[in-house]
Amino acid sequence: YLKAAVDSVIGQAYERWELCVLDDCSGSTVAANLMVEYQDEPRIRFERRTANGGIALASQSAAEMATGEFLGFLDHDDVMRPHALFEVAQHLRAHAEDDVVYSDEDKLDPFGRRVGAHLKPDWSPELLESCNYICHFTVIRHTLFNEVGGFRTGFDGSQDHDLFLRSTERARSVGHIPKALY
Repeated sequence: YLKAAVDSVIGQAYERWELCVLDDCSGSTVAANLMVEYQDEPRIRFERRTANGGIALASQSAAEMATGEFLGFLDHDDVMRPHALFEVAQHLRAHAEDDVVYSDEDKLDPFGRRVGAHLKPDWSPELLESCNYICHFTVIRHTLFNEVGGFRTGFDGSQDHDLFLRSTERARSVGHIPKALY
């Protein structure tokens, strides 16, 4: 899964990206061994924590590695459509005030067929208060991420929802790309 996730970033039509991969001190060397294959790709950064901190701290550590204006979040077992980052960049050119942007998403079966589209409504703060409907693929302006304190420990399992609630509350504007990019 991790190889497919990394390859989906490398295969992006939009080439101005940085991928920060963090191993949260897993008991396996699979991630570290795989990341050696990408050591010549300067846009990929890999680190391994010396102690397991849980998903919120691991996500925060990966975000702290990033240097870009926007942060996008990708799980180890997810893949992005080849035009995902292009669509986000195009949206942000047209809507520069958006501090948070999310897209529709889909699920893939073991054969790579799309089988579970999640077509999301446009921005609804009321719906977000009741469930994390925006989930993936979401990007947040890096300065806003830092302003709201990033991922907070103690919210493992709901770390994304917690971050999105705090970020959208302070965002100038929230945008939705009605395409399954993830």
